[in-house]
Amino acid sequence: MAMKIRLARGGSKKRPHYAIVAADSRMPRDGRFKEKLGTYNPLLAKDSEDRVKMDMERVQFWLDQGAQPSDRVSRFLENAGVLPKKDRANNKKGVPGKKANERAEQKAAKSAAAAEAANAPADDAAAE
Repeated sequence: MAMKIRLARGGSKKRPHYAIVAADSRMPRDGRFKEKLGTYNPLLAKDSEDRVKMDMERVQFWLDQGAQPSDRVSRFLENAGVLPKKDRANNKKGVPGKKANERAEQKAAKSAAAAEAANAPADDAAAE
C-alpha cells in the first residue's frame, strides 16, 4: 500500500484550511485517511506559528514506514529541518518570453533612432 503524507482541504469557499494527513495514495484528496498529522492555515501570516502545525514524531514514523510527502508537505518538512532541502531551479520563470524580447528590441531601436535624430540637427548647427 503506497502511503502519502499530503493535504486534505477543509473550510468553506475562499476560506481554505488544510489537514496534513497520512493517506493511501489511491484515496481521494478529501477522502479516507489513516491519521491526521497536523494542520495548515494559509490565511495566517507567513511568520505565524499557527500557520503550520505538525506532530513531528508521527510524521517521522510515517516517513520511516515509506510514506512519500507531497510537494507542499515536503516544503513544510524542509522548513522544519526534517528533510534536506531540494534544489528547485525554475530558471526560465523570470526570463522574458520571445515576444517580450522582440518588443524590447523594437523599443530600444526606436529610442536609439530618436536620440540619433535629436543629435543630428545639433551636430549640423555646430558644424556651420
